[in-house]
Amino acid sequence: MMWGNQTFNTVFILLGIFDHSPTHIFLFCLVLGIFSVAFMGNISMLLLLYLDPQLHTPMYFLLSHLSLMDLMLICTTVPKMAFNYLSGRKSISLVGCGTQIFFYVSLLGAECFLLAVMAYDRYVAICHPLRYTILMNQKLCVLMTVASWILGSLDGVIVLAAALSFSYCSSLEIHHFFCDVAALLPLSCTDTSAFERLLFICCVVMLIFPVSVIVVSYARVLRAVICMGSGESRRKAFTTCSSHLSVVGLYYGAAMFMYMRPASTYTPDQDTMVSAFYAILTPMLNPLVYSLRNKEVSRALQKLLRKGKFI
Repeated sequence: MMWGNQTFNTVFILLGIFDHSPTHIFLFCLVLGIFSVAFMGNISMLLLLYLDPQLHTPMYFLLSHLSLMDLMLICTTVPKMAFNYLSGRKSISLVGCGTQIFFYVSLLGAECFLLAVMAYDRYVAICHPLRYTILMNQKLCVLMTVASWILGSLDGVIVLAAALSFSYCSSLEIHHFFCDVAALLPLSCTDTSAFERLLFICCVVMLIFPVSVIVVSYARVLRAVICMGSGESRRKAFTTCSSHLSVVGLYYGAAMFMYMRPASTYTPDQDTMVSAFYAILTPMLNPLVYSLRNKEVSRALQKLLRKGKFI
């Protein structure tokens, strides 16, 4: 069925990753726990960065958008998975599937570019501290953030239009807990090689280019840190950069494993677990690894808690 002939009544079946065995019930509860921590952690970061005027700087402006992207990413997949599991229904409509694909791909792409912008911000802060307010002024910071959202959304539109233009004449059972474009490819009875090439090109742009920016930025940061005379300055710089690099490693490693290899190597169980890692676990880790380890964020949180202004 081609896109022009498909109706909104088309229904896919999400097979999910859990059954009702005791072990899987425990794992499902664990996923809900991780979702709750990620949801509350990112909401708390957004509120904290908004309420504390001392955190209204380019670095924390970018961090607030990272939290927003993580919040939207985890809400794109987990609530539907939980509803299907608890209700016993496994279906998802064509509109619902397309919505998941668009937001999921868009948020992944936007976060790729945002992490590159954050690496550039750390490069400017450490290598050019006296010119920081000029090189990372408010207008440029907003422009780069908006560009991250736009480029991510463009990638989402391209992938969505291509993925839903296929003929799905075989089983409509998706071996996943959400509509992932890689999981849709085996369901098509048409040749998807052109789409696989398009997906690879998109991945090169969305992953390799930002990674190159991050590598160059941190290579210069590392050189600058080594040349610092103060041990305290080196320690502070390494602490800030190591947090960001931890997030980058977790995020890009899983994304490259998923989308920069031939479709013939996909295995449903393996890919589902990797997707669960960066779609569920990474949004929980980001506030903990990157945000709450920051002394300024921790200090601001403690101050607001003492004043009773933060719930």
